[in-house]
Amino acid sequence: MESERTGHRRNSWTFLTNHARVLIAIARDPGIRLRDIAADCGLTERTVQAIVTDLQADGYLDKTRDGRRNRYVVAPGARFRHPAEAGHEIAGLLAYLTAPLPTPPAPMTTPTPAAEVANDTPGHGAPRTAV
Repeated sequence: MESERTGHRRNSWTFLTNHARVLIAIARDPGIRLRDIAADCGLTERTVQAIVTDLQADGYLDKTRDGRRNRYVVAPGARFRHPAEAGHEIAGLLAYLTAPLPTPPAPMTTPTPAAEVANDTPGHGAPRTAV
């Protein structure tokens, strides 16, 4: 039987891990501050710092100093860690998730079909008769 706690847990899961969210935020803005990543991802700065350290240690990120700020570079050719995705580069996922969303096309106006247009033009169709 499902408890109240289990039900909540099942409804609060997400597709991406916190590590993925942090990596995506960095891929979108390589000069982003850890506090901004934390705010965007709903995490604490300390958690983001630990995640960035993990990503650096495992070769997903390089960090350089740029004045008073850090600048991050996602390692080219980095691959997924889980055996189910092993061999696939993360670049494709990052490219997909960092691309701007397409704008929806403007609604099309449909021309009025010829059959619905009043036939008042002389010489076209049957003449109208008064009733």
